[in-house]
Amino acid sequence: MTESTENKFGFVNFAETWNGRLAMLGFVIGIATEYLTGQGILSQIGLM
Repeated sequence: MTESTENKFGFVNFAETWNGRLAMLGFVIGIATEYLTGQGILSQIGLM
């Protein structure tokens, strides 16, 4: 059994890949929410 000694925190490829994936997912969800509700994200949470 081999254990990975690669670091999973900080500015490493693993962390940056997941950060990018989650950012893309959040962007798509935000655009879909705006389209479905007809309101911007800021107005939905009461900031505008």
